[in-house]
Amino acid sequence: MANKERVIVNINGQEFSVLGSESEEYIMGIAKIVDDNIKEIMKKNKKLSQTMAAILAAFNMADKYTKTFNELNKINQEVVEPLKEFEKMKKDLDDSNSKLQGLRDECNNYKDELLQSKREIENLNKTIKQYEQELKAKEDEINKVNKSVDDLQNKLFEDQVEMVQLRKELREALKMLGMD
Repeated sequence: MANKERVIVNINGQEFSVLGSESEEYIMGIAKIVDDNIKEIMKKNKKLSQTMAAILAAFNMADKYTKTFNELNKINQEVVEPLKEFEKMKKDLDDSNSKLQGLRDECNNYKDELLQSKREIENLNKTIKQYEQELKAKEDEINKVNKSVDDLQNKLFEDQVEMVQLRKELREALKMLGMD
């Protein structure tokens, strides 16, 4: 608790001892305001007693205080509503940023999946090329075998039955390879 200070003030010609935690300058300033108000009232109406002037000064200061307090409350309300709106907008912005981050994360996941799919497609394309090369080699081999078969057919008619059997076996082999 702050130290209490005793200050002697003069209000409308009378000295008062005031005890307060504020500075001497502050207390003297308040006393001057009260003194000025009483003197102003007495100057306007010389018939008033000091007590009546003090009561009117107190009334005027209470009126001014009340009006100032009400104005301050009004200003406070005018400030509070925009602050509430600001807080709501800030929360909405935070929510939107959170959703945006979620969407970015989701987008990054999709990018990763897409990259993985592209790699898988590349691997599958390599495998397909290998199979195509193997197929081409097998087709070349089959073509050579067919040429040999034709040559042998022309030369050795009697081996034709055996050749038919070989062709049948060859067709079965092709079916097994899925090349029919």
